[in-house]
Amino acid sequence: MSRSRAAALLFALLALLLPAAAQAFVWARSSDALTLDPHVANEGPTTALVQNIYEGLTERDRTGRLGPLLAVSWRMLPEDPTIWEFKLRQGVVFQDGSRFSADDVVFSYRRALQPNSGFRDHLASVADIEKVDDTTVRIRTRRPNPVFIANTPAILIMSKAWAERHGTATIPDSPISDANFANAHANGTGAFVLVSRQPLVRTVLKRNEAYWNRGGVPLGIAELTYLPVPQASARVAALLAGTVDFLQDVPIQDLPRLRARPGLTVTTGVENRTIFLGFDVASPAPHGTEAGGRNPFADLRVRRAMNLAIDRDYIRRAVMRGEALPSGIIIPPFVDGWTRELDMPPPFSLPEARQLLAEAGYSEGFSTTLYCPNDRYVYDEETCRALVPMLARIGIRVTLVAQPQAAQSQALRRTPGPDVFLAGWGTLTYDSEYLFSSLYHSRDGQRGTYNATGYSDAETDALIDRISGEIDRSRRAGLVAQLWQKLRNQTIYLPLFHQMLSYATKEAYEIPVDVANTPKLKLVAARGQ
Repeated sequence: MSRSRAAALLFALLALLLPAAAQAFVWARSSDALTLDPHVANEGPTTALVQNIYEGLTERDRTGRLGPLLAVSWRMLPEDPTIWEFKLRQGVVFQDGSRFSADDVVFSYRRALQPNSGFRDHLASVADIEKVDDTTVRIRTRRPNPVFIANTPAILIMSKAWAERHGTATIPDSPISDANFANAHANGTGAFVLVSRQPLVRTVLKRNEAYWNRGGVPLGIAELTYLPVPQASARVAALLAGTVDFLQDVPIQDLPRLRARPGLTVTTGVENRTIFLGFDVASPAPHGTEAGGRNPFADLRVRRAMNLAIDRDYIRRAVMRGEALPSGIIIPPFVDGWTRELDMPPPFSLPEARQLLAEAGYSEGFSTTLYCPNDRYVYDEETCRALVPMLARIGIRVTLVAQPQAAQSQALRRTPGPDVFLAGWGTLTYDSEYLFSSLYHSRDGQRGTYNATGYSDAETDALIDRISGEIDRSRRAGLVAQLWQKLRNQTIYLPLFHQMLSYATKEAYEIPVDVANTPKLKLVAARGQ
């Protein structure tokens, strides 16, 4: 651990011991947001924090259902199905008092299309964005895109004037740095206003008293303090001591005692997230792998061997303590395109795995490096530690590199990516096309942003493009099923399990599990309010 990170952690732990301010609500979780810029990091903790400050044209509720937000209505024009028209909400102001209008929507969508945006994949089908009048925006797609609306919750709206005034209209090459004013400052239309930001220590927000929907949501939190605390024991101790009101990343081993603790409420549910392994399948010889000068992961037999060597039921029972659903596909059951057949994990079979490795020319195995986050997912490092001896049984000797999500995220954006890596994915549009575009499409400057494997296949890209533009539901479903079958057979990723979530809160508050793990704290009110 670096000296600066250790100091930041010490400050966070000391903060937990301080008495809470009047009406203050303390929210703790394992990792910090990477930035406050709403268009940079398509990453869970970042989105969870930032969506309390900024808003999109639409939003999803706790169950994943889509509804209006800054847009009051939308439609695909019948005379031209390549155009989506949005009618905007009137009377909305940004937190600096300036008026929200169509100019801000056009600006924000164009900014989210910039090369250093983490949200380009959401807008891969967009050809143009135009203002019709102050309350009307039209977005033209390259071909009819019947599910484009599902991408709109992810694109949060910035003030065009504010961004230009502070020199942040363009996302810089190093977006998570002081060079980007929006990295540590914010001006949204959301329910909370930024008070202060100390990365890795705390972020303080206050209630937006001028919030446009002030009477439509409880908005019972006057002051909100977000604390990133990587150590599981410290997070739980703070909750039990009463200095934390809401613990988002509840350690699995502590669930029984928290459920039995008077004054606390624990809620559990399936998250829109699947945990999986990926590989560098494209490099001639990955730098952290010793396999006779070859890339073993370029061989389908090696990938299938590793898939068969993973005992997912053991991970579910012994590592995740029952709080996981073994998976055979990297979308959970409520995403369009999921089927029970696709989601059946492969059978655990060491003899067959060893045979496949021998057929691939690795009867003596090989050595490689597994890169794993240690502060992002439920038991992420523990899962990786369980995988190391599993792969050793078939002769694959693994060196584990566990690192904070900030470093892991940067590694996954590079080309080539890590040799072998553990990651998680939430399909934010609840449609398979989004995952195809993000994780399987070739990196082309618009799609494939999070495809760290180097996988590139013209037929796959063409199928994704067809799915994006197919408006006949039956034909589209057939194309999705066809592509899933192909990708499952190619084993580019090894699905491990669908993640389950548990939240723990003081009994005075009710916070049900949000399937996207982005709790909307504007909906929180103390019981009895």
